[in-house]
Amino acid sequence: MRITVSRRAHFNAAHRLHNPTFSDEKNEAIFGKCNNANYHGHNYELEVFVSGEVNQETGYLIDLKVLKDIIKEHVEEKFDHKNLNLDVPEFANLLPSTENFAKLIHDILASKLDPAFSIQVKLWETPRNAVIYPAIDQIR
Repeated sequence: MRITVSRRAHFNAAHRLHNPTFSDEKNEAIFGKCNNANYHGHNYELEVFVSGEVNQETGYLIDLKVLKDIIKEHVEEKFDHKNLNLDVPEFANLLPSTENFAKLIHDILASKLDPAFSIQVKLWETPRNAVIYPAIDQIR
């Protein structure tokens, strides 16, 4: 039986959307307030979805305590109360947009979980704006 389980997490982080190849005017026009030179923060909500086959011996797809611990160690502790532009090496040459952030979180978690699982993340930047990676039409 194939099934999906999910786990939610929360953390806070700051960032600035600024493309150094753009003029200040172009950055302002594209990114608006998100281009604030002093950065700005978000209260991120993360949903992690893990899909696969249920283990018939345990009745679990994955022990949710194990998933919670992986998310805490590799996402919450890595990003909580950090400036994504300054404190996260992966964003040294990559805009810390929510789209790029969701993919980064996905890739980190995928590397920590059994490859038999497929995972998807939904990262809420605000209560109204979220990004899902991989896209719903790309899930196997």
